[in-house]
Amino acid sequence: MLKRIPHTYVIVFSIVVVCAALTWVVPGGSFDRETVSVNGIDRNVVIPDSFQYTESNPQSWQIFSALFDGFVERADIIVFILIIGGAFWIMNESKAIDVAIGSVLRLTARAGNRGLIKKIGADNLIFLLIMLIFSFFGAVFGMSEETIAFTIIFVPLAISMGYDSIVGVSLCFVAAALGFAGAFLNPFTIGIAQGLSDLPLFSGLEYRLFMWVIISAAGFAYILAYARKIRKDPQRSPVREDDNYWRTLHSMNGVKIEYHTPAAAWVVFALLTAVMAIFSWVSPMTSLSFGEGKIMLPAIPVLTVLFVITGFITLRKSVHFFVINILLFTIFFLITGVMGYGWYIMEIATLFFAMGIAAGMSMSYGANKITKLFLDGVKDIQSAALIVGLAGGIIIILENGNIIDTLLYKLSGSIAGAGKLGAVSMMYLVQNLINLVMPSGSAKAALTMPMMSQFSDLIGISRQATVVAFQLGDGFTNMITPTSGVLLGVLSVAKIPYEKWFRWVLPLIIILILLGFLLLLPTVYLSLKGF
Repeated sequence: MLKRIPHTYVIVFSIVVVCAALTWVVPGGSFDRETVSVNGIDRNVVIPDSFQYTESNPQSWQIFSALFDGFVERADIIVFILIIGGAFWIMNESKAIDVAIGSVLRLTARAGNRGLIKKIGADNLIFLLIMLIFSFFGAVFGMSEETIAFTIIFVPLAISMGYDSIVGVSLCFVAAALGFAGAFLNPFTIGIAQGLSDLPLFSGLEYRLFMWVIISAAGFAYILAYARKIRKDPQRSPVREDDNYWRTLHSMNGVKIEYHTPAAAWVVFALLTAVMAIFSWVSPMTSLSFGEGKIMLPAIPVLTVLFVITGFITLRKSVHFFVINILLFTIFFLITGVMGYGWYIMEIATLFFAMGIAAGMSMSYGANKITKLFLDGVKDIQSAALIVGLAGGIIIILENGNIIDTLLYKLSGSIAGAGKLGAVSMMYLVQNLINLVMPSGSAKAALTMPMMSQFSDLIGISRQATVVAFQLGDGFTNMITPTSGVLLGVLSVAKIPYEKWFRWVLPLIIILILLGFLLLLPTVYLSLKGF
């Protein structure tokens, strides 16, 4: 009889123990650091050739405090997950998402019988459009944590369409990760790496755009092939049993939707319109950032006008469609906030919290019921928060053990003496390995790029090639490393066991890593614009 596969918590805690064991055998060490201004932001970066061995700090009992320390370290993502869970539980109670899913299914059924769409497949077209949007967002502003919220939307949609939760997660999380890896305007990876390498910001854009297209196309093809297999035979899904949670949660058996619009929904409509009008008056123009470029648009006034129009139309139809309208405009304002006002976890969590309360009020729920539903949602999603905290403990153990810099020093030393191709290949390998324990792109750039860019000068390759090695090495393994709070948060929200996800995504990761190596070759042997 086969042994039972370890639980995700067991896997992550085992990694904590292994990392603690490493602190007993790997000598302590550190680089000197200095504060430099990178694209207008102060960064604490490594000084090349400053490594020195230090007193080791072996970790023992700290493996048991790793959960606490991880919670402190990842508090922003943990609170974000809890708020998202509570807000969407209120929306789930309204059955608005179920009504929206039903509408999408009817639309795809009608569209699927027409000409070219019938040949390509309505589902394929919808999936491609969704993935293209998320990949673009990943490439432009590094969408990552935000995909946790979208998971709650796309997983039940995919399951209702005859697919599984892996397809749902792929539509948002994997697509955004593909864009993140093939980024061409991401300020958190490309911007910092180029700034630390003394390169013009977002230079070499043409080849990066080419990489984004190739990487996205390869990932989309893998996802669509899997989706087609599951649609043909749902029993082949490795998460078939796990998805029963979503089938039960969004089951419409015996549930009759009463289409109506209570007076409370009109009140909410009026309140939201007033709030948006005030913000339109305060911020009539928004500077939306696209990499180094910016464009001034009346984003908030335009969204306000559109909300008034669509809100009135949906209210005339049913409160359920109005609640979905609130969700859509929450997403629109999220994008505007991130690209125009530098929003991050706190602002996005606040936005979804307000969305949940507005949805509950629109359904005429009292304050006590909204509170109870919110707490039920927090309770349902708390496992996701716990696993993110535990994963954060992995990095804490390595940092407190004083071995992260030592590992980097040893890995970097392997590059010395290699030829051009060997050196850039080793850089790529090193970045992939580091990313397994340090998924933060900006932190890894500050740790590695000052040294890597100087290595490139010594061996005669472009610093842009070094940035590409960092970019690709930083992106792909985000989809598989158990130290990523975002990955574990997404999987926990989707109710996908890590070990099942690992088996599914591993072939894709191997394909992407090999593809990334091929995309590195032109940076060494061809004369590329901006390189």
